[in-house]
Amino acid sequence: MIIESMIAGALGVASHFKSKDFVRRRLRFTSVVEKPGIGIFTGAAATIAAAPVVAILPVVGPLTAVAFGAAVGTGVALGARQARQGLLPED
Repeated sequence: MIIESMIAGALGVASHFKSKDFVRRRLRFTSVVEKPGIGIFTGAAATIAAAPVVAILPVVGPLTAVAFGAAVGTGVALGARQARQGLLPED
């Protein structure tokens, strides 16, 4: 239980920052950042994509897939908002 929570937390933090950085750097010139529900859609897609992997691994449970999906969704939504505002990524 403790190990699962630590893995889910670390995966959530890492995926949030990576997805936010990817959207802000790579997708800022596309029309993808203009869509209002892009964070919800990508979060749900990430949860569905992570579910089979989580089902195979004995150490983690379904909470890990949900944490991963929520982190990706919030990262994409925040990165899209920052890209719309014109905030440049820090190098």
